[in-house]
Amino acid sequence: MSNRVRFLLGEEPVEIAVDDPTRTVLQYLRSDPARRGTKEGCAEGDCGACTVAVGERAADRGMTYRAVNACIQFLPTLDGKQLLTVEDLADRSSGALHPVQQALVDGHGSQCGFCTPGFAMSLFVGYGLDRAAGRVPSREAIDDRLAGNLCRCTGYRPIVDAARRAATIHEPVGWAAFKARSSAALAGIARSGTLVIDTGTRRYFAPRDLVALGEILERHPDACLLAGGTDVGLWVTKQHRVLETVVYVGDVAPLKTVEDRDQAWWIGGAATFTEASRAFADLHPDFAEVLRRIGSLQIRNAGTVGGNIANGSPIGDSMPGLIALGARLHLRRGRRSRELALEDFFLAYRKTALEPGEFVEGVSVPKLGPDQRFATYKISKRFDQDISALCPAFRVTLVEGRVSDARIAFGGMAATPKRAARTETALAGQPWTEATVRRAIAALAEDYRPIGDMRASARYRATVAGNMLLRFFLETEGRTSRTRVLAPRESAA
Repeated sequence: MSNRVRFLLGEEPVEIAVDDPTRTVLQYLRSDPARRGTKEGCAEGDCGACTVAVGERAADRGMTYRAVNACIQFLPTLDGKQLLTVEDLADRSSGALHPVQQALVDGHGSQCGFCTPGFAMSLFVGYGLDRAAGRVPSREAIDDRLAGNLCRCTGYRPIVDAARRAATIHEPVGWAAFKARSSAALAGIARSGTLVIDTGTRRYFAPRDLVALGEILERHPDACLLAGGTDVGLWVTKQHRVLETVVYVGDVAPLKTVEDRDQAWWIGGAATFTEASRAFADLHPDFAEVLRRIGSLQIRNAGTVGGNIANGSPIGDSMPGLIALGARLHLRRGRRSRELALEDFFLAYRKTALEPGEFVEGVSVPKLGPDQRFATYKISKRFDQDISALCPAFRVTLVEGRVSDARIAFGGMAATPKRAARTETALAGQPWTEATVRRAIAALAEDYRPIGDMRASARYRATVAGNMLLRFFLETEGRTSRTRVLAPRESAA
């Protein structure tokens, strides 16, 4: 037991003795190596001023990079990875700026400069993806890429222009060699077993396989499970909690599996929303679009589907759609596994059926049949970067114009993500007509007693819930268009 974390900072191998397992990457950067280009704005993963790139070795021995918020990522999660900051972008021998930096300079994409390093890092990761795909990004793609980076003074037009301009510039000659060296260096520091940090009062475990994870949780059933840290990170930075035992699941490869299993998709418990995006897009475009709005790209690169489920929030955007599709949750404790319908996992506000020492192994999500219609929606005050006021999802099976089966779920309407049992009953066996749907809308009042809060009043939630069921009907009948809010921005690119 060494209590030491190994990673690359740029190209430099770093080995650090850790005395606080919940020290953030941002805190480390601004103190130990004094890399102060990375800024703290909100300390909760909203503003993007702290954006950095985390690199991992790819299957082809190359490198993959993702933009993340350093303010809520714990330092030990970097073990075996590479960390890049804005200081790593310019060529060290010639001093030449990276194309995204040069484009920001040429396009006057900075004023006070506080947010600029975060923008540069988001653009850097996107630039690499665009160059690999041989494409110039659309306006929609740029907006999505930058939705997690806030600027108060420059305005976004010159920054968007810089993203376009950078995509036309060839990748610097030295970057291919840099990535090859980085990949080889990561292979040299790869850890085969569990990372253990024990300070005497604080413990941190990062296992690499399911058996080790199960054994650790059996010994420490009350440990805090850490995946993307998009929720747990705020416990530390905002609530100043002291987490005595943390078990990180982000290095357990089987938990990150996303597989097409013919009639269903399997999504591992530690798969991020970015990693699972192809599954959601295949299940239904509406689902992919709602989950694209679950948070910024930085949040989706870190936040996990299993974490969104396990925290038991009544407003987690993935649950209504998963419940409506009939998802089954797979739980594991040690070597024992069990499964249950996802809707049965939520018992009360923030209370779930998860037993001590148990973890989410994955979720299986059935694909839609030819007679089934599905839609899910996110209702929020802002389009991007906002928590839902309510999130409905609908799936009906139609046979000869009648509803043979209905599954309806809402988030934000009750203390848990909850099915609308009486509304489903009102639809079952009935002709799929507007009159049937309007009668079913009346039953929503028996299924839910929504509360009023800062996001919406109870009356607003109840009214919109009924309107969304009617909208779903009209869309399935082709009586209203399904144009997407992003379509005008895409066409303006």
